[in-house]
Amino acid sequence: MQWETVIGLEVHVQLATKTKIFSGASTAFGAEPNTQACAIDLAMPGTLPVPNEEAFRYAIMFGLAIDAEIAQRSVFDRKNYFYPDLPKGYQTTQLDRPIVGAGNMEIQLSSGKTKTIRIHHAHLEEDAGKSLHEDFQGMSGIDLNRAGTPLIEIVSEPDMSNSEEAVAFAKKLHALVSSLGICDGEMSQGSMRFDVNISVRPKGQTELGTRTETKNLNSFRFMERAIALEVERQIDLIEDGGTVRQETRLYDAEKHASRSMRSKEEANDYRYFPCPDLLPVVFDEDYIEAVRATLPELPEARRDRYIEQYALSSYDAETLSGDRELSAYFEAVTQDCGDAKLAANWIMGELSASLNSAELKLANSPLNATRLAGLILRIKDGSISGKIAKQVFEIMWASNQSADEVIEAEGLKQVSDTGELAAMVDTVIANSAKQVENYRSADADKRPKMMGFFVGQIMKASKGQANPKAVNDILIEKLNKLL
Repeated sequence: MQWETVIGLEVHVQLATKTKIFSGASTAFGAEPNTQACAIDLAMPGTLPVPNEEAFRYAIMFGLAIDAEIAQRSVFDRKNYFYPDLPKGYQTTQLDRPIVGAGNMEIQLSSGKTKTIRIHHAHLEEDAGKSLHEDFQGMSGIDLNRAGTPLIEIVSEPDMSNSEEAVAFAKKLHALVSSLGICDGEMSQGSMRFDVNISVRPKGQTELGTRTETKNLNSFRFMERAIALEVERQIDLIEDGGTVRQETRLYDAEKHASRSMRSKEEANDYRYFPCPDLLPVVFDEDYIEAVRATLPELPEARRDRYIEQYALSSYDAETLSGDRELSAYFEAVTQDCGDAKLAANWIMGELSASLNSAELKLANSPLNATRLAGLILRIKDGSISGKIAKQVFEIMWASNQSADEVIEAEGLKQVSDTGELAAMVDTVIANSAKQVENYRSADADKRPKMMGFFVGQIMKASKGQANPKAVNDILIEKLNKLL
């Protein structure tokens, strides 16, 4: 039997406010446990929440960026459940009146095709604390620093049919919230967490299968692996005569295994009711339009500009425009070197490969935009070849030297003097009688391929420093005189 997969995402995005959604406690990451939880976060009797306007503004920015309807009247509810890291015994969230309504986002696939993913809504809520299960000898520790941190939970429609689409959607969301500046995008710190709802059904069937939810995935690679694992598990289970149980599952990245966490709750299990401590929050059109006026250039607009302004390919423009930090680096290199295509090639090639190999983020790159632009300028003016430039790059990566300093210290400047190159060509021709004879007797259409031998010998003689274009021009002229 052929199967098809149906995937929907729930994405928790931690908003980049300096204080929490209902208290003045700090949201800074990395503090000692329980040092950033005030009386409101600890649910002390008599405390009352005070809404953080910045969290609302960030949520509205997201809604405007996805062409969603913004609710002018936004209401908070209590979601009741017990867990040790939830001191109030309920989570303040939104159910019936979320701040962001239906929207959509277009993703681009490796095939070059695009697909629109519908977003059902996005709502504001507070985060819970964090349970720590290590180093407590059979017990769990509770860190409430994160309790009350503002989140928007973005809920997609089940419009994705494989892991590629799900990851593309997740990456597009990451690029968008980072570009808006409403989230730092640090997934390793929990700033974005993905819950993936997965079901399978026989191909051609319209009725959805029973879904499971795999929670708290915090990397695109883990998401891809978890989806593949769960799809395979569900298909095997059904084909063996079993049935899929609606449940919440956890994915263990180290073991590449998942396990059942609990049965999947429905909304009525949480006994939602309007929060009596918080009045409805009302926004007028003027406020929403004022927020719209603050929106920065969004990734899709930046991509289109790169294609038009810099004549980049759609793939290059898509890659460079998605991340705000990467796009700023690209534009800085381009401005300094004056060649967008070379800048794109070096950033997406050598720089990205070196960052990945060293497991570094762009912000921690040992090579800033100015130094990379300096290297590209030396390629453009013929001081070094592309091949030599890779050697220079490696030395620059490992040191604080500029391209000019490396070229000078290592004696890597390209030989472009026509007299010196002509002498090299004469020597190679004189020492290659057999190859010269073969060249002379070959058909005209075969001679260009035979040039490789001579060029190789000249590059070897010059230790790779001969100007390839000048060598080719001189070589063709001298060989053709022998015909």
